[in-house]
Amino acid sequence: MNRTPWIIGAALCAAVFTTPAAADEMAPNAGALMKRAQGVFAPLPKEVANPENPITDSKVTLGRNLYYDPRLSKNRDVSCNSCHALDKFGVDGEATSPGHRGQRGERNSPTVYNAALHVAQFWDGRAADVEAQAKGPVLNPIEMAMASEEQVVAVLKSIPGYGRLFSQAFPDAKDPITYDNMARAIGAFERRLLTPSRFDAFLGGDASALETAELEGLEAFLGVGCTACHSGVGIGGGSYQKLGLIKPFATKDVGRATVTGNDLERFFFKVPSLRNIAETGPYFHDGSVGSLDEAVRLMGRHQLGVELSDAQVGKLIAFLGSLTGVVDVEYTAKPVLPASGPSTPAADPS
Repeated sequence: MNRTPWIIGAALCAAVFTTPAAADEMAPNAGALMKRAQGVFAPLPKEVANPENPITDSKVTLGRNLYYDPRLSKNRDVSCNSCHALDKFGVDGEATSPGHRGQRGERNSPTVYNAALHVAQFWDGRAADVEAQAKGPVLNPIEMAMASEEQVVAVLKSIPGYGRLFSQAFPDAKDPITYDNMARAIGAFERRLLTPSRFDAFLGGDASALETAELEGLEAFLGVGCTACHSGVGIGGGSYQKLGLIKPFATKDVGRATVTGNDLERFFFKVPSLRNIAETGPYFHDGSVGSLDEAVRLMGRHQLGVELSDAQVGKLIAFLGSLTGVVDVEYTAKPVLPASGPSTPAADPS
């Protein structure tokens, strides 16, 4: 019996009766998507170098201690890790973080992971890099509330173990314990706080690194216009953009205009990185959005001028999940801090 006509006929019927919806549900071509993605994004480096602050292991060790040390705060109860918890993807999960005497600022504490990649630091970009950022919260009366750089240095010099750590980190300095060196050490530590994800493996050539739903989400991400702001190695963090670019967004915070004095930059904020975004809510500069689903819909509406469908949102969230990286728990582990000395000031709750 000749089966060829039946086989050909069945194939033709399948072709005729394949609906557009069924075609849309076909899995994306991973290889083609990879090439498109490689033209827009880049995998994480091992560290983010700063020629003005070379990274050394001794500097990193000192920076890790300082990052966790609450004695850099007036009441000895707030550290960098309080608001940027390294075991919680670099955030505290709060809309705005409690600081000295429980005071809260007006902006959300963004994740410290991968932050060294960004064009600048803070939502308004007022600090050029992570070294400059490290100086701010320590003296902020709402956050760590230390009175002056001199007071901070006096506290550090009163802790015997820091003398050795600073000398090892800055061997050529006549007086290694300085406020600037404190910030340099914290910055060096943060420059290795990178979280490679499955998406980095995909960008590196592993076509099997993403699941079908994530590939569909990547295709949607590239297609709807998200990459206008969220691109590069940080998948964001590389530029400023107006919040409410297409449709006004209700906020009293004028953003970058506070720093520059330029009215044309009203409501401009640093574009956040989307790395680990599924783990770092609540969202936006004020932490006012609790769910990633809502954040995605609002971005579509206010930044792109589109109402994303439930299907699109689902796909986008699937892709964003692939950006959750791996935290090096050994690198980020809390150290045993140097013991206070007899002259180390006591906590001051005032």
